[in-house]
Amino acid sequence: MTESREKITWEGQVYTDADGQRRVLRRRRPLLETEGLYVEFDGHEVLRDINLPIRRGETVAIIGESGCGKTVLLKTLIGLNKPSYGNIWLDGVDLTSMSSRQLSQARTRFGFVFQQAALFDSMTIWENVAFPILQNRPKTRKDEIDETVHRLLHEVGLTQDVEQRYPAELSGGMRKRVGFARALAINPELMLYDEPTTGLDPIMSDVINEMIINARDKHKVTGVIVTHDMKSAKKVADRIVMLYPLRRLGPDEPQVLFDGPPDEIDDTDDKRVWQFINGYAGERLMEMTKH
Repeated sequence: MTESREKITWEGQVYTDADGQRRVLRRRRPLLETEGLYVEFDGHEVLRDINLPIRRGETVAIIGESGCGKTVLLKTLIGLNKPSYGNIWLDGVDLTSMSSRQLSQARTRFGFVFQQAALFDSMTIWENVAFPILQNRPKTRKDEIDETVHRLLHEVGLTQDVEQRYPAELSGGMRKRVGFARALAINPELMLYDEPTTGLDPIMSDVINEMIINARDKHKVTGVIVTHDMKSAKKVADRIVMLYPLRRLGPDEPQVLFDGPPDEIDDTDDKRVWQFINGYAGERLMEMTKH
């Protein structure tokens, strides 16, 4: 198959191979995909009919104002929330039909960078980064764990002298970097980031952005990032998806307002998208003061 044919990805494409045989090129499955995904809590709908393919190797940024369901979507992707309806496919296997044991095994393919780093306060930095290795591969030799911890901390810009310190002794940016190193410790295929630059100054935010890019390029991970930071989203993402709060939508309006490359979002015709990406809250404030 020629290079141009390899780029054809739709179902049922017919081509002739080098031996003159007619073949049907089957669609390549996304690594992770939601199909007709709905999530409700106590009868309150948070996500509605989300169809989101995430292709292997790409980084997708999920944006939107508070309350639109971004973090709910992220947690649902990893099985921390159970969808009310719909499916989540990981390499063609439905996560929603897995047993607890199967789901736990599937989660070993994910790394998760939490908004507040979520380090274990009673553990040293070395123990925090080593924790997922010991959980998933308990027979790993200590020298191998040492090598991995040293390498990952160095990769995120931290030196070995932090290894025996505790999270409370580190700055917020340093804790975030330790959380990043911990997420990479089990060589995940997918990295999920929940507001990775929140609470950081512009310089440290850009350090985190570079780490996300490095994870994609060096570790070949697929990334899903929930963020309010449009500068970060445009820098690190191959694709931006914007959600809108259901409370402000009609029953037949789609929740995804935009899904496309970063260089196209500034040209959107949707006023709601324009207002969000430009930080324009004037109309929203007027709307709120009417009530």
